[in-house]
Amino acid sequence: MTVPRPEADVVDRRSLHERIAADLRDQIMGGDLAPGASLPSTVHLKARFNASNATVQKALQLLKDEQLVVGRAGAAVTVREHRQRTVRPASYMAPAGSGEPYRWLTEAAKSGSRAHSTLLEVVEVEPPADVVEALRLSKSGTALLRRQLLMVDDEPAELVASYYPLEIARGTVMAEHRKIPGGTPTLLAEMGYPPRLSVDRVSARVPTQDQYQALRLPGGLPVLRTLRVVYSDDERPIEATVMVKAGHLYEVQYEFVPE
Repeated sequence: MTVPRPEADVVDRRSLHERIAADLRDQIMGGDLAPGASLPSTVHLKARFNASNATVQKALQLLKDEQLVVGRAGAAVTVREHRQRTVRPASYMAPAGSGEPYRWLTEAAKSGSRAHSTLLEVVEVEPPADVVEALRLSKSGTALLRRQLLMVDDEPAELVASYYPLEIARGTVMAEHRKIPGGTPTLLAEMGYPPRLSVDRVSARVPTQDQYQALRLPGGLPVLRTLRVVYSDDERPIEATVMVKAGHLYEVQYEFVPE
């Protein structure tokens, strides 16, 4: 039987520059180093982490590659403005009104951002196992996949793969390779499948090759993966969506009312 090692014996095997970047990244994302603030000087960081100048510069380069900070040699390195975004799932759930754009685009515009989506593919596929379970499909069942890339200020923000039961989607405009006014929530509501309940499962994962390339990720940082299952009347699952976004640029805010 393997005995768990005490926490004090656990060794951080990351390179020193990766550990320095991790500590500074945490300060940036937590707000201790606010947008526009200067990072501690190289001299301070060398003393704080008992590191060489070259190691500190490698750490800072990681943060620059992640677009969390800006700066050049010989000048102060500062935290970039408006890098971390807060996602509020409850804001996107209701179908858009007649003639209105998809709610994700509307919410992005409220923060002054320019947002648009690119539809990558529409195809019938065998979904991942967790989607099969969520949609209550047979093990070899297929679903309609609508896959898109969401962009904010010309940067990739989220890779979205939405799956729909074929008995709902086949033969409708959902199965066509074109955008749907107001998004699929609006169309589903019009078809008699109004959203009644949404359940999110959020996890942090190492990005796949496809996710790494599509989101233009800078390194080995994790992504936030959300599996959202939407239910209509009689608790019928009508949509299962896998949403992936860069973990170092986003946080998810949920709001609850005590029962």
